[in-house]
Amino acid sequence: MSTSVRTSEEMRPRVPRRKWTDTSLMLWITTPLLLLVFIGAWKAYTVMFGVGELMLPPPETVGTALVELMQGSLIYEAIQITLYETLVGFALAAVVGVALGIILGKARKLERVLSPFLIATQVVPKVAIVPLFLLWFGFGPTSKIFMAAIIAFFVMMQNTILGIRSIEPGHRDLMRVIQAPWWKRVISLDIPSSLPYVLTGVELGIVFAITGAVVGEYLGGDEGLGALATMMLAALRTDMLFAVVIVMTVLGFLLYAVTAAIRRFAIPWHESSGRPTSL
Repeated sequence: MSTSVRTSEEMRPRVPRRKWTDTSLMLWITTPLLLLVFIGAWKAYTVMFGVGELMLPPPETVGTALVELMQGSLIYEAIQITLYETLVGFALAAVVGVALGIILGKARKLERVLSPFLIATQVVPKVAIVPLFLLWFGFGPTSKIFMAAIIAFFVMMQNTILGIRSIEPGHRDLMRVIQAPWWKRVISLDIPSSLPYVLTGVELGIVFAITGAVVGEYLGGDEGLGALATMMLAALRTDMLFAVVIVMTVLGFLLYAVTAAIRRFAIPWHESSGRPTSL
């Protein structure tokens, strides 16, 4: 009578592999349903409480305004300007934030020295520094770019610091044993190991960047989506104001979706990419 020894791999319970398409299909079903529920609640609120169109226009009025807005050229010019300010500010924030995060992640004493000043750039009310940016850089896109950058860089820097400090000490010791130069350690160890954290900061950074650009346009600009929303508010076109806000939301969602797709492509092996794994 022969017996066989089962390995730990064979003894492990089999779990059905969850298909990635199942999650995507669920999102394609639930997202439109939730959107319909939101629009229905919006319409019911305006009817039941008799809210005037100046305060809260019904969804069909906003839809008509959105169609009218998209038929003109003004909205596309505004999108182009806001998109330019957002992407340039985001790129600037990414370069500074990731580079500074790598440096501070490896130099704890330097981080303790600079930490109060870096935190001060975030805790100061952004509305208060917009006039300074307008004074220094003018009313053009430059001031909005710096506004987007200063809001977005901190979250990317912090996530990079966390990523650098999450590297296992054994890996660092190995680099010391083989006497790898500092640049080799950064390229071969620091960046790959901290990439999931860095990409998390990138996802958040793009959201903060478009927020900073729009806030800058709101408070001191005559171009872009923020300035267009201010114009509609001044003209008491609340329906158009809602339409501009919808365009802002869609633009922000698309930018976030692009960064999320880059994350899934760059680190498909990591849990944070959102892809299901099988046991």
